[in-house]
Amino acid sequence: MNRTLLGIYLNDHLTGATAGVELARRLARTEGEWAGGGKLERLAEEIERDRDALLDMMAALGEPVRKVEVATGWLAEKLARVKLNGRVVSRSPLSRVVELEGMRLGVEGKVAGWRTLRTRAAVDSRLDADRLDELIASGRSQITRLERLRVQAATELFGTVEGD
Repeated sequence: MNRTLLGIYLNDHLTGATAGVELARRLARTEGEWAGGGKLERLAEEIERDRDALLDMMAALGEPVRKVEVATGWLAEKLARVKLNGRVVSRSPLSRVVELEGMRLGVEGKVAGWRTLRTRAAVDSRLDADRLDELIASGRSQITRLERLRVQAATELFGTVEGD
C-alpha cells in the first residue's frame, strides 16, 4: 500500500478530529447546561464541520481515508473516559476541567494542521486558501471560547485561576 507523507499526516489529523468530535459531543451533552447559552453545542457543531472540511480536503488531494485510523480516534476518546478522577460511578467535577483542556489542545493541533495546509495551498491549487484562512480564524475563535470555559471551570473547582 502506497502511503504518502501528506496522507499519513492528514489521516493522523483525521484520527484526532474524530476523537475531538466525540469529546465535543459528550461535553455538549454532559456540560451544556453548565456552560449555558448553547456554547458547547455550537462548538460541537463547528468541530464536526471542521472534520467534514478535512475530509473534503483529503478527497480534493486524492488522499484516502484510513478507516482503521478513524476507528482509532473514536476508540481513543471512549478509552479516555476511563481515568481515575476521584469518583468511581459518577462524573467528577475534575472531568469538566480536564476535558475542556483536552478540547483546547485538540483545537490548537487542528489550527496547526490548517496552517500547514495553508502553506501548501500557495503551491497546490487543489486546496482553497480562502477556506483555510476561514478555518484558521474559526479555530482561533474556538480556542478563545474554550479557554474562557476552562478558566471558569477551573476557578469554580480550585479557586482563582489565571487565564491568558
